[in-house]
Amino acid sequence: MSEPLLIQCPACGAKNRVPREELARGRQPVCGRCKTPLPIDTKPVEVTDATFSRVVEQSPVPVVVDLWAPWCGPCRMIAPILDELATQMAGRVRFAKVNVDDNPATASRFQVRSIPTLLVLNRGQEVDRIVGVQPRAELIRRLERAAA
Repeated sequence: MSEPLLIQCPACGAKNRVPREELARGRQPVCGRCKTPLPIDTKPVEVTDATFSRVVEQSPVPVVVDLWAPWCGPCRMIAPILDELATQMAGRVRFAKVNVDDNPATASRFQVRSIPTLLVLNRGQEVDRIVGVQPRAELIRRLERAAA
C-alpha cells in the first residue's frame, strides 16, 4: 500500500488524505470538510499564453512551469523526472508545461533566455527559477521548499 496524497482543498483550505488506489480506480476525491471536489493533477498540464492566467496564476497551490520546446534535448531529458514529481507531489504542487515555440508571450514575459527553464510560482509570483537540467535530488529540495 502506497502513501496517500495530501491535497489541500481550494475552497476551505482543509488538508485531505487521498489514497492513491482510489485515484487509480478513477474516483474523484472530495474535501472531507466542505465536500468540494479536490484538484488532482498527477501529470503536467499543457498551458498556453491564453490559459496561463487561469491555470497558473489562479492556482491555490504552487505551480512549477516547465518552459520547453520539442527540439530541445535537455527538455526531453528532464520531462520524465517532472512527470514522476507531478505524481509524487500531486495536491501540493501543480506542474504545467509551456511550449515556448507555440507560446512566445509567456516566455517573453518571464524573460526566458534558455530552456529548459522551470519557474516556480506561488499565487502568480515567481519564487524560484531553475535553469537547465538539475539532479533529481536538487529539484526535489527546491520544490519541497516552495510547497512548504
